[in-house]
This record gives sequence, structure tokens and C-alpha cells, in this order.
Amino acid sequence: MADVAAGGAAGGGKVVVNRSVSVDGFIAGPDDDMGWALRYMRENRFPEVMAETGAMLVGRRTHDVSRRMAVEDTEYDGGPVFVLTHHPPADDQGVTFLSCDLPEAIAAARAAADGKDVEILGADLATQCLQRGLVDEVLVYVIPVILGDGVRFSAPGLSPVELEPYENRQSGPVTMLRFRVLKQHGTADATPTP
Repeated sequence: MADVAAGGAAGGGKVVVNRSVSVDGFIAGPDDDMGWALRYMRENRFPEVMAETGAMLVGRRTHDVSRRMAVEDTEYDGGPVFVLTHHPPADDQGVTFLSCDLPEAIAAARAAADGKDVEILGADLATQCLQRGLVDEVLVYVIPVILGDGVRFSAPGLSPVELEPYENRQSGPVTMLRFRVLKQHGTADATPTP
């Protein structure tokens, strides 16, 4: 299944888990609060990431949280948005809801990305993608704050994932870390091809 995600596979681009994280490992605070991250990420600190992104595959909870934040001018133009959910709503403009299996959802997002990267957003969805060996890269924005509680970087039950750091940069108070996914322990053959 890793060939679905691998950057060298037909369709190009990488499948990238992308998230902001507090120093103590939370991607959202209590009640899914993201205001702490938005204060630091309002500026487009790393414009190349958006330029490399062609589509986003988002978990339903993350989508719902982002909809609540939309009034705060938090729009991110990362291309077409696909939301993977068991219960698609009747209508939500600007979003494609998918209720297929995970490799099929990634394939749909990759086709829409037109050779660019697909961003995976949401702790549960990212964990599922990592468990199935469908991720090429993990990109993390470390925000200089300690939250103490909230939504962890990954959902419980994720087996260890070996990563290779290949880039780190600072923009103001935010540090961007990029890692290639080398091997997902506990999957049959989850090593993406280079």
C-alpha cells in the first residue's frame, strides 16, 4: 500500500502529515482550541509549503473545527479539500466529502493535487495513514508554548514510526521540522519508495 503514497509513484507529489504542535506535544488545546497556534502562524512564515501543496485530506473533526475558526480569517489555500468521514453532510460548499477507504481517499486527493503534495490534517486521520504506511513526510511547526492538555500529536495505538530529519528552519518564533518516513513498525511493508 505504500505505493499509493510514495512520491515516486504515478501522480507525483508526497503525502505529508502537516501540523502545528506545542512544545509539550499538543496539536490543539482543550475544546479543540487552536487560537494559540494561529497567533504565531497568521503570517505565512513558510510560503514554500503552501506552494508545494496541491490538495488536503482532512479528518471530519478537524474540518468541523476549521469551519468554526473560519470567521477568524484562518483560510489556507492548500488546494481542493477532501474530508474523509462516515457521515457526509448534505451540503458543504468548497469541500468534497469522501466515505471510501483510506488508500482510495488518498488517491482522489493525489489526483486533484496535480503532481503537488497532499497534506494530511487531523490527529486520527494522520495516525491511520501512518499505521497503514501511506505517509512520505511529517512536517511540524513547533510553536513556543506549553499547553498542558489538549489533543495529542497522534491518536493512541500508533506503533513506532522511524523518521529521518532532513530540514529544520526558523521563522521568527516558529521552528519548522521536516522528516522523511523511513519505516512504520507493525505494518507488512510500509516503507515508502524514495
